[in-house]
Amino acid sequence: MNEIVNWFITTVSGVDPVLRVFIAGLGMFFETSILVGLVVPGDTIVFIAATGVSNASQYWYLVLAVLVGSLAGESLGFFLGRTIGRRIRDSKLGKRLIGDTWSVAEAYLAKRGVLAVFVSRFLPVLHPVVPLVCGMSAMRYRVFIRWTALACVLWTMLYVTAGFLLAEQFEIFATTFKGAGWVFIGGVVIFIVATHFAKKRLSRKELGDK
Repeated sequence: MNEIVNWFITTVSGVDPVLRVFIAGLGMFFETSILVGLVVPGDTIVFIAATGVSNASQYWYLVLAVLVGSLAGESLGFFLGRTIGRRIRDSKLGKRLIGDTWSVAEAYLAKRGVLAVFVSRFLPVLHPVVPLVCGMSAMRYRVFIRWTALACVLWTMLYVTAGFLLAEQFEIFATTFKGAGWVFIGGVVIFIVATHFAKKRLSRKELGDK
């Protein structure tokens, strides 16, 4: 297992750091602005990119890129909602991708106000739609970006740090411990399961999902 995990980390870290950071930032931009997050979760992109980080400068560049991409995407989503939000909602593509999620997002925003902007960052299905819905509402941009920035910082630090630390610990112990690969896999599984159930619990609390 050490060989497989080492191959994976080496492959990711072998990608040019600038390109890797650019892909992560671009992925977050599309996730939050053009609804790609409904199909390809941004957390997967960021977590994989973080396993290729090899030093502190790469870590902070990745954090910065993910934050910039997220905020740029959130801002574009907001302004798309403000200008052509209803056209997107009523289009065939919008109905196919979003479905009932749009009405759920509108109801949640009406119920929770600005807190919905913060919390929705951790609700996978709802999150890509909320910037569009906020743009269609009476919410001011400076209020929206303030709350979404707080959430994006917390989200970014969580996923980048988790990916970086798991890969770093594997590389430290791989040469002396044959089971390091299994420990890495176990750490990834624990992180995925923990975040999944945390999101499910938050979703039940906030949206009443079963």
